[in-house]
Amino acid sequence: MKTSQRPVAVWIVACVYLTVGVLGLGYHFRELLAMQKDSVWVEATELVAIVCGVFLFRGKNWARWVAVAWAAFHVVISVLNGMQGVVVHSVLLVAIAWLLFRRGSAEYFAGGAVGEREG
Repeated sequence: MKTSQRPVAVWIVACVYLTVGVLGLGYHFRELLAMQKDSVWVEATELVAIVCGVFLFRGKNWARWVAVAWAAFHVVISVLNGMQGVVVHSVLLVAIAWLLFRRGSAEYFAGGAVGEREG
């Protein structure tokens, strides 16, 4: 595989992040308008998901680290909602990390067009 070719694993994770971010942003927007407690922080996490998705597509190495940190953050905050949420988010964290750090993905984030994926 040429390093400039985006692996399917990266496509999948980037699409998931974009979808979760956009849907979450829309779902929680009414809470933001109503100025509910912590709504700004909820919307900020959705924006982080969107940014991760966009920059995963662009092959930015930092985006895969932020994507894994975002998933790990959700494992931590899911403790507030019970063990089922912790298990589900933990499985998602492991899957995301595996997809983004497996060989083809690692090569994609390390290589590619000169100057296109620095950082």
